Amino acid sequence: MKPQPKAKSSAKPGSLGVLILAAGEGTRMESNVPKVLHPVGGRPMLFYGLRLANALKPAGIGVVIGHQADLVQKEVEAMCKGWLNRPITFIRQKHPTGSGGAVLEAIPFLKKFQTAVVACGDTPLLTFETVYALVNTHREQKGQVTLLTARLATPKGYGRVVRSPLGEVLRIVEENEATPKEAAITEINSGTYCFEVAPLLEAVKGIEPQGPKKEIYLTAALELVRQKGGRVNAHVCGNAEESLGVNTRVQLAHVERVLNRRCLERLMLSGVTIVDPSHTYVDADVEIGQDSIVLPGTILKGKTQIGRSCHIGPFTYIEDTALGNGCEVRNSYVAGARILEKTTIGPYAHVRPGTVAGPRARIGNFTEIKAARIGFGSKVPHLSYIGDADIAEDVNVGAGTITCNYDGVEKHKTVIGAKAFIGSNVNLVAPVKVGRGAKIGAGSTITEDVPEGALAIARARQENKSK
Repeated sequence: MKPQPKAKSSAKPGSLGVLILAAGEGTRMESNVPKVLHPVGGRPMLFYGLRLANALKPAGIGVVIGHQADLVQKEVEAMCKGWLNRPITFIRQKHPTGSGGAVLEAIPFLKKFQTAVVACGDTPLLTFETVYALVNTHREQKGQVTLLTARLATPKGYGRVVRSPLGEVLRIVEENEATPKEAAITEINSGTYCFEVAPLLEAVKGIEPQGPKKEIYLTAALELVRQKGGRVNAHVCGNAEESLGVNTRVQLAHVERVLNRRCLERLMLSGVTIVDPSHTYVDADVEIGQDSIVLPGTILKGKTQIGRSCHIGPFTYIEDTALGNGCEVRNSYVAGARILEKTTIGPYAHVRPGTVAGPRARIGNFTEIKAARIGFGSKVPHLSYIGDADIAEDVNVGAGTITCNYDGVEKHKTVIGAKAFIGSNVNLVAPVKVGRGAKIGAGSTITEDVPEGALAIARARQENKSK
């Protein structure tokens, strides 16, 4: 019988695909949340792998999902909306059979490409420069496999890279199977590879399942490639911390610290003063303008944008908020707001979502603002609650003023005209309007509209009675 000819590959010459392995349960995280969805720098850690994959400009991106697959797919689609400009394919790993099993499930996807980068979804510190260099090394050395390695002073928990006396990569040995001599090796496998797809698929089909769980380890494919005459090369990562993976909450905290340091260094190099980087926390998407100063104890989250020459902190939390140039926020909590130029907030203010303040507004100590507009030059200096309100320019709101916006069923609006003066301890029972230039006496409870320029006093007359 004549041997059957090999099926012609459908892969386009030079085509590159990226496969991200994100199917693991992450049992050591002790969590109901899939490991790859745990946040790092304000984003699920899987986001960083997807962003890196997109930057490589591949012909396709595949994501292997398994544990809580529906949730992971939904989150990936949400986090990629609007910026991922490459086709993405979801591959379901039906049984937890290890990294090699994930690649087996991805064969229909991988067959479309000549070369593939295979990476883990739990290595958020990898940079584009490193993976781009890995792909270049793979192409220049014309090997079948190139793995990304790193040298760690303390390599505990990682597979060791065993080389020949001439420096050739022979195999990867897992720590629990390593001899004392192998365990002393400091070069570790990062879990990121660049494969020629044809020899990868041939090798992965020949891997024998191991252990009680019958897992198929992708690392075994390297030895099978070598046995068939293929070349296995390595690209040593210049910055070992990029190779760090996340399997426990301790490792998650370590990775968070590294990413936070990177974010702070980026900001400082762009002209921002971070007074104490070890006590300042900034998410990856935060932007801060030149000559702004950030004091210790500050936490900046989400898509916060801070303008130039701002003064932030100390002990301030800001999330998903835009601040204009020259603003100051001290010892305060601000979320979902828009703060315009030269507005000051705090100390100890609480600014809630939907608030627009400024320019040149003042929100003082122990004041809470919710879904309100505070106009140009207006002041709510202290001890007030302003909710569902529209305050025009140059209004002064006295201490202890409350907008009574909720009647037990619905929220109602308070409108205060320009240059109005609201005395201390005033209750504004919404819906109510205070006209331009009106004045309200201290201690009043206002239940009806106040005309422009009027003085409103709504309190019982004082009576002094002798005993």
